Amino acid sequence: MNFIDSPIKKTAYLTFDDGPSENTIKILEILDLYKIKATFFVVGPLGEIQESVYQTIVEKGHTIGLHSYTHDYSIIYSSIDLFLEDLNKLEKLLVEKVGFVPSIYRFPGGSSNQVSKRFGGPFFMNQLKEIIKKKGYTFFDWNIDSGDTKGYLIDFDHIIENVKNNILHKENVIILMHDSPVKTTTVQALPEIINNLKKQGFDFKTLSKDSFCIQFKI
Repeated sequence: MNFIDSPIKKTAYLTFDDGPSENTIKILEILDLYKIKATFFVVGPLGEIQESVYQTIVEKGHTIGLHSYTHDYSIIYSSIDLFLEDLNKLEKLLVEKVGFVPSIYRFPGGSSNQVSKRFGGPFFMNQLKEIIKKKGYTFFDWNIDSGDTKGYLIDFDHIIENVKNNILHKENVIILMHDSPVKTTTVQALPEIINNLKKQGFDFKTLSKDSFCIQFKI
């Protein structure tokens, strides 16, 4: 299930998948400038530079969530054992890096992805959802896709327009963006995305285990 807060006022949840990377550091600087907090669904480290960024995310008051250690669909969605092995590796990493295991989770590709059916069968994702819930995690999808993964490097203007056009007439939005190493145009687009959200009257929050009142599908 995927939930967000009660629509008393307009709320935006900025979420970033597939980091940390050098782009994460740049994103954190932008968020500091605007005094906004965001949610980062992280993967395993890609190099020495990333090793300290997990802690930086937490120290700056942002929310960190579990995503996948490898983010390799052919591994994590091929069997329950391999899914849990990958998840356990990420849990241990975050205990080492930030001192705790986060309470929120995002499935690679989302909880309604089709690729899991190819590797694990038609009912595999339903099994994984139950496993995640039994482990005590709340998982989140999104209702706004920035479109920054529609190609290798999407023009930042397209990312801005994707978000701007899709937030219309919505009171609560979870916005999917990515902070992996190649997504430099997401960094470029972020200030204008924030400005557009502010103009539309959105406040900003981070996701948490208790952020559930409205259910929606991606």
